Amino acid sequence: MAPEIAYLEAEEIVELNLLVLGLVPAKKADKHEVLSRGKLLQAIEKCREAQGGVYDKAAALMRALTAAHAFASGNRRTAFLAAKEFVQRNDGKFAIPDNPDYASIMREIREGKHADEEIAEWIRNGKINKAKR
Repeated sequence: MAPEIAYLEAEEIVELNLLVLGLVPAKKADKHEVLSRGKLLQAIEKCREAQGGVYDKAAALMRALTAAHAFASGNRRTAFLAAKEFVQRNDGKFAIPDNPDYASIMREIREGKHADEEIAEWIRNGKINKAKR
């Protein structure tokens, strides 16, 4: 019997947004504000509905949060941190180093330039090819 998956709740992701804005400030205008609780809940639901294991679900969560734009600031940073928290909570290894250089990959994910399978592999192994322009 497979272990039960531990999902993140909306309030936890809201807290991660607040945390990431304090830890990794990108712009002076960064502010913590939930723009759409509905979009946040939809992103969580996409994670729950994703087929596959923890890495597949984490990829779905990362993509959905990045695209949802549920927050005024820090959507990609929050998506990264939420995926990391999800994987670790479910006893997985999040292999992507905490490196601001990966902002371009997160932008590519938002733009739909990576398949969920690629994102899952990135989370699992820390390696992903930059999208071809």
